[in-house]
Amino acid sequence: MELLLASGIGVLTAVAVYLLLRARTFEVVLGLTLLSYAVNLFLFAMGRVAVDRYPILRDGLAPTLANHSDPLPQALVLTAIVIGFAMTAVLIVIALRSDAEFGDDSADAGRADEDAR
Repeated sequence: MELLLASGIGVLTAVAVYLLLRARTFEVVLGLTLLSYAVNLFLFAMGRVAVDRYPILRDGLAPTLANHSDPLPQALVLTAIVIGFAMTAVLIVIALRSDAEFGDDSADAGRADEDAR
């Protein structure tokens, strides 16, 4: 299970870096989204991959990590999902504005006008 999770995080990170190095804005947005997914999986995996363990204390169980899962990574991932969604929305608005203003979807749109001066 751990090998599959680590491989999935590695593949997501590799694809995200490849997309971030592209010159088009849409690929950059997809790369950042995939990178945020990889980071979320990494944060979630830091809380140990545990099945059928409660994230809160229960009566009759000793309050140790042997009986419960760590709720901190779950809270961090939830916060990261919200922040990632907001940043993706901002990036899409910036990309649409750049496409409308310069008529090009490349990440360095508008630089040709500056370089010509």
